[in-house]
Amino acid sequence: MKRVALSWSSGKDSAWSLYLLRQDPTIEVVALITTINQEFDRVAMHAVRRELVELQADAAGLPCWKVPLPWPCSNEEYEARMREVCARALGEGVEAIAFGDLFLADIRAYRERQLADTGLEPLFPVWQIPTRELAATMIAAGLRAKITCVNPKVLPGEFVGREFDTAFLNDVPAGVDPCGENGEFHSFVYAGPMFGAPIPVESGEIVERDGFFFADLKGTLSPRHS
Repeated sequence: MKRVALSWSSGKDSAWSLYLLRQDPTIEVVALITTINQEFDRVAMHAVRRELVELQADAAGLPCWKVPLPWPCSNEEYEARMREVCARALGEGVEAIAFGDLFLADIRAYRERQLADTGLEPLFPVWQIPTRELAATMIAAGLRAKITCVNPKVLPGEFVGREFDTAFLNDVPAGVDPCGENGEFHSFVYAGPMFGAPIPVESGEIVERDGFFFADLKGTLSPRHS
């Protein structure tokens, strides 16, 4: 079987990628890779606490390779840290890294360039699935997520903290991608067929910072650090 590590944002697209990869009998997902903002101890943009990502990894039954990034972080520094991850992956027999990108061709091309000389194959399990169809399929399959970050320039701030559900999809304004692929919103998955059990979470403070609205989430179980 092909050993695959999955780039893990804590959101629905990476979670659904895990689910799809596990449906392929030729693939073994062996690790989740998450970049962590060292200054805030949270996933970048999603603003999810590190402990919550660890709970997700527990629920998925996988180790989480946490990649610490300085803040601010230059692109050169980011790429240097990712080269270290690629070296670790090769050392542990990983053959490919999967990403939850949906349709942004420039992002895909960037990832392909970054892996071109590493010996690792890039995989894109949810690539070009129509996003409204994809969102509906996720929800119907039992994926449950909370909206953790909203860009108020394209989506009203009151959407932050909401459930990613059918009502959310119905309320999203025209022109906003149903999966937020253009950066309209980010999410945290707390239940779904990719997890062995749901992750109990509770909503906390909602803040506006750096032009975005963020909803803080807290886990109600102690994670096993990976």
